[in-house]
Amino acid sequence: MSVTVTVILCLTVFLAAVVQGVSGIGFALIVAPVAGLLAPELLPTALLVLMIPLNAYVAAREWRSIDLRGMGWISVARVVFTAVGLLLVATLSTTGLTVLVAGVTIAAAMVSLFAPPFAPSRWGFLVAGAVTGVSETATGVGGPPMGLVYQHARPPVIRSTVASCFLIGEVVSLGALVLTGTAGGESGEDWFSHVLVLLPAAVLGTLCSTLVVRHLPRLELRMAVIVFSIVSGMVLLVQALV
Repeated sequence: MSVTVTVILCLTVFLAAVVQGVSGIGFALIVAPVAGLLAPELLPTALLVLMIPLNAYVAAREWRSIDLRGMGWISVARVVFTAVGLLLVATLSTTGLTVLVAGVTIAAAMVSLFAPPFAPSRWGFLVAGAVTGVSETATGVGGPPMGLVYQHARPPVIRSTVASCFLIGEVVSLGALVLTGTAGGESGEDWFSHVLVLLPAAVLGTLCSTLVVRHLPRLELRMAVIVFSIVSGMVLLVQALV
């Protein structure tokens, strides 16, 4: 990556880590479209690796608020449907994967914007886990389904539970990608070297999120993430199809 691309990605990762640390979702929604435009080799493996320390920290920070029942059902479905995501990674071209990232980003953001209020149920958890298992393994984007199912819960419950589900799922997806040889890049060294460069930005953003978590209006942040996601996804989709 060039110096300019590296700086842009570091700033993006830092901002995304702050947003996810405060709202519970947003990291992949912000980073994936930018990475797809500037460094598609980061998807999905590097994105998954970058989210592991972020979600481990958030889950530990608010572990008392974790919804164990919801986390259990989501994680079961998440693990089962990882295989479908692996199939997409193995069969889609770079352009196809880019289009999928854009489509998942836009669709998830639109659903989050217009979905009516509802109470989480076992089937809701299972559907959220299944969709996340496919989309996060294939594209690195998996937060919106879980954010949607918990959108009316207390902020600490959203942050801690989604982070815990992410952490379990990311380890499973990453292990599956490595074991099947689809971890990204022709040599596998590309994504790893980029992770080493971007990881400090992710860690710093995660730590900074603790400073602002009680001072940023939840609704305004949620809307900002949704709007950014829609615009970024559309730009990525246009570039992939032109």
